[in-house]
Amino acid sequence: MDEKIPIDIEDAISELKRERNAVILAHYYQESEIQDLADFVGDSLQLSQQAKTTDADVICFCGVHFMAETAKILNPDKVVVVPDLDAGCSLADGCPALAFENWLRDYPDHEVISYINCSAEVKALSDVICTSSNAAKIVKAMGDKKIVFAPDQHLGRYVSKQAGRDDIVMWPGSCVVHETFSEKKLLEIMARHPEAKVAAHPECAEPILRHADHISSTSGLIKFVKQSDATEFIIATEVGILHKMQKEAPDKTLIPAPPEDDTCACNMCPYMRKNTLDKLYLCLRDLSPQVDVPEPIRVKALRPIERMLEMSM
Repeated sequence: MDEKIPIDIEDAISELKRERNAVILAHYYQESEIQDLADFVGDSLQLSQQAKTTDADVICFCGVHFMAETAKILNPDKVVVVPDLDAGCSLADGCPALAFENWLRDYPDHEVISYINCSAEVKALSDVICTSSNAAKIVKAMGDKKIVFAPDQHLGRYVSKQAGRDDIVMWPGSCVVHETFSEKKLLEIMARHPEAKVAAHPECAEPILRHADHISSTSGLIKFVKQSDATEFIIATEVGILHKMQKEAPDKTLIPAPPEDDTCACNMCPYMRKNTLDKLYLCLRDLSPQVDVPEPIRVKALRPIERMLEMSM
């Protein structure tokens, strides 16, 4: 790591932010110290909305690559930087644009709804983008049109039930974090905490979702915990959310849902954890690494993102 990292790194980051007229956007799954330094912390929809309206010259996106791409698609004239360019996403990686384009040839008369956890190239092949917080609303807005949903099959199945559709064609993708939760171990924790409410993200597999008292996006999970009369909660999503959740509901007991493998921190996203305070400082100092999207791809990807934002109002 660079030897010139300052000891008072939080102050140095704040100073660089002022010098660059930069805004720091962070996802709920980021490390707590990054969340605490961010100007805005949110889920994918909230972060997209913030990126759309910011008047900053520089957007420093503390999340994963597809989120920064979305910010660049919405702000082609702004500098978009990320702490670590290798902070990817298993859902995006598992849906390569060329393979997706070839697959779509079998469904020429379908509306293509893509979860925001995909590359700019996949967004450019889509009719509308969605997030976990607005996916059901967007699917319902399609009426009886035929639909292809990508890349998360678990979110797709959940949304299908919410929208009363059993004919949605799904790309067979999944999140490495949300697929790791163990139903057996969840039931064991529920037995030890019989009063606890289970709150789960819809990227979880059906065996987890069937036990959930509440299913929603990350922002929805925080709201549920904050407003519920219950005092104990088992949280089935990436553990980074517990930092913001505990801040919003300091009197509540939060229990992370257990992964299948006790020997690993599998309920932590390995991609989100690539971002660190040191890397955040360096990317603001050097304005690197930058995220760029080729203009032909950006233009094609912009419309389905804008449709999402319009349909989410």
